[in-house]
Amino acid sequence: MTDNTTSDILRIAVAQLNPTVGDVAGNLVKAREARADAARQGADLVLFTELFLAGYPPEDLVLKPAFLNACERAAQDFAGDTADGGPGVVIGTPLKRKSGTHNSIIFADGGKILAERYKLDLPNYGEFDEKRVFQAGPEIQGPVNFRGVRLGIPICEDIWGDVGVCETLAESGAEILLVPNGSPYYRGKVDVRHQIVIRQVIECGLPIIYANQLGGQDELIFDGASFAIGSDKTLAFQMSQFEETVNVTTWKRNRAEGWVCSEGPMSKIPEKEEADYRACMLGLRDYVNKNGFRNVVLGLSGGIDSAICAALAVDALGEERLRAVMMPYRYTSKDSLKDAEDCARALGCRYDIVPIFEPVEGFLHTLTQLFEGTKQGITEENLQSRARGTILMAISNKFGSMVVTTGNKSEMSVGYATLYGDMNGGFNPIKDLYKMQVYALARWRNTHVPPGALGPSGEVIPNNIIDKAPSAELRENQTDQDSLPPYPVLDDILECLVENEMGVDEIVARGHDRATVTRIEHLLYIAEYKRRQAAPGVKITKKNFGRDRRYPITNRFRDGG
Repeated sequence: MTDNTTSDILRIAVAQLNPTVGDVAGNLVKAREARADAARQGADLVLFTELFLAGYPPEDLVLKPAFLNACERAAQDFAGDTADGGPGVVIGTPLKRKSGTHNSIIFADGGKILAERYKLDLPNYGEFDEKRVFQAGPEIQGPVNFRGVRLGIPICEDIWGDVGVCETLAESGAEILLVPNGSPYYRGKVDVRHQIVIRQVIECGLPIIYANQLGGQDELIFDGASFAIGSDKTLAFQMSQFEETVNVTTWKRNRAEGWVCSEGPMSKIPEKEEADYRACMLGLRDYVNKNGFRNVVLGLSGGIDSAICAALAVDALGEERLRAVMMPYRYTSKDSLKDAEDCARALGCRYDIVPIFEPVEGFLHTLTQLFEGTKQGITEENLQSRARGTILMAISNKFGSMVVTTGNKSEMSVGYATLYGDMNGGFNPIKDLYKMQVYALARWRNTHVPPGALGPSGEVIPNNIIDKAPSAELRENQTDQDSLPPYPVLDDILECLVENEMGVDEIVARGHDRATVTRIEHLLYIAEYKRRQAAPGVKITKKNFGRDRRYPITNRFRDGG
């Protein structure tokens, strides 16, 4: 119930949940279930994440009046629930007001909305584009008095920038800061968040609770990992990463130190390969399930990329929801046939063999007169890839299966992929992983089973797939290194060009051959038109193609050094 009685103990539940963009009714149900769970655990207040009722990021849905109205009705209904005397709630929702349409929270208790707060600092970089659909809050609003405790509520970017929200709230009498977030994953992001919050704690002197969304939304992965930093600048609690949970934390008022967290989880955060693998798994699972696909299909070639995607699909969805298809042609080696079958058997998924000799030869025969007098080359090789892509799309149409496409970031960077062939598909779980990272994840998965995985333990990717030279097998004795530098060299050059925007001279200074660097830069630029037509895929690095890196297709710039 709402009162102004001063309390020396406050139990705050952090709801680290997986909403779905646009499913306002479903998100409200999820919020109600979480509040009931928190009530059973004795919580006084439940902190939800940024734009929870809408799902985050809602993008241009915010421009639809009907969507805004649905979100506001859900917020009012949820506020009404608090009349039962149970926990109060802080929950994110878009709100249209005289000052504009705002990324907002409502603070409700005792059956009514106590306060609204609007996001001030709208991010407009990388994957964020909030200035397109929202207006910034008109001013910094003070803390809310909740059962005798003054709580400040900055929203996500409000603590990342230098707008002074935390410091102003402290000066206005806030005792604890609650921060709802929609902070997407990239490798090492948890440490970055910790440092951001520590910096704000140093400036404002208050404990900060950081609640982060969980789940996949198109290319973005929200990894949870909610936490708090106490006023002494130490980690007060740490929630799990990649797992949906409601945790109640206990805060006690200490006359000397202010509010101190006396009880809360202290989960271990996974590192490197485990974190990346779980992000890819979560992203694939949510994309498939939230978009209503019953199952998935992929081409299992006997190579490393399709093998890791098959493992991810089984781990994310279960063996019964994956159909793996080997599509051999005259250049497919016996090793590849065996490796693909061994991989499918280890994973326990359905495995079909569909030879492509007849369709490819049919295409070649049809084009004989048109191609007369020309040499065979890439065109004929790509017919193999396009025949495979057509077969996978036919299976998709017939059985309602989403095609999982399997190209890695190294290949997508330099255009080592065939439009309407191996690029066909609905989603790519390894789109933002460089080739050497794919190998590292495969080795990790062969010795670990991630939490929540539905796949088996043990070696699920045959070691021969990991050890052999990668090849598209589109001609006799072909390997990737016939046309590309060794992958350790290629990946380093690409990371310099893509993630770090380094110049050619800087990259050469790292020990790379200048001609190789300029060639890779050229290939990177001219493949932009292919990437524009590629399936979406999980964001793992700081700069993925599409949301983060937006280069023009028509582009004559080259770095002459």
